[in-house]
Amino acid sequence: MNRLFDDIQLRSIELFCYAAELGSFTAAAAAIGVTPAAVSRSVARTEERLGVRLFVRTTRQMRLTEVGRSYYESCRQALAQLLEAEKKVMGEQHLPSGLLRISVPTPYAHYRLLPKLPLFRQKYPSVAVDIHVSNQNIDFSEEGYDLAIRGNTPPDSSLIARKLEDAELTIVATPEYLRRNGRPASIEELAHHECIQFELPRTGKRVPWSFRVNGSEVKIETAGSYTCMDDFLATLTLVKHGAGLMQVYRFTVEKELKTGELVEVLADVGGTSRPFILLYPHATYIPNKTRVFIDYLMQGSTSHF
Repeated sequence: MNRLFDDIQLRSIELFCYAAELGSFTAAAAAIGVTPAAVSRSVARTEERLGVRLFVRTTRQMRLTEVGRSYYESCRQALAQLLEAEKKVMGEQHLPSGLLRISVPTPYAHYRLLPKLPLFRQKYPSVAVDIHVSNQNIDFSEEGYDLAIRGNTPPDSSLIARKLEDAELTIVATPEYLRRNGRPASIEELAHHECIQFELPRTGKRVPWSFRVNGSEVKIETAGSYTCMDDFLATLTLVKHGAGLMQVYRFTVEKELKTGELVEVLADVGGTSRPFILLYPHATYIPNKTRVFIDYLMQGSTSHF
């Protein structure tokens, strides 16, 4: 077999990946223990060999070009495969390790995922977890996430989508609010109530409330003086303090419904749900750290986590 890469080329690929991940030659040099000039020369040799520009560099910043990002994704995957191959030879393939980055919306993070992470780390203590808790959509290739959980399946065909659960919705209010304002007996009566709003960060639109009417789902635009943006749990804080009615995930208010702190209304037209979807990029190779976390999530989803 003819040799495809020499030691310098392999080293250059590794240095390039460090520079791409850390965003500067200086940071990459410090991480590896070489000089920034050595990293710069290495990247320059790689660019000359490939005949392309991998970085756009100015006095203030450095960023990957489009072809540079594509090359980085391929190199990162190839280096990860090489590392895994060595681990298998050394008998370490059963020990997932490394940093796992996951983006999760606020209600699912606080009520489903975060309470279960300590058990995951007991099983896999060599896996560290970075958690991005936000309802903002993320870009896997640009932001370096391994996994994301979202409330819908994006049109991006490069992502694998697996449903974790269909989360039931319910409309709730405090007993004190209902004493002051009355209990709505129909969907139409919501027009006379303070309906707390949530605005989607991606579209800037308020989320309509959904109902089950004659076997079909019906979505209704409601109105109110309170609008929360980005953090869905802010609406829950408002409703718990008597600000109005809110349609929330049932799993976020199960305790309050049992204690009577909150009361369910319009249950006869309830029963609708929204999905939570696990997303991750299509790839020939999935690192062990990611694979075991996916398995952990999917096993937990069978019992609503």
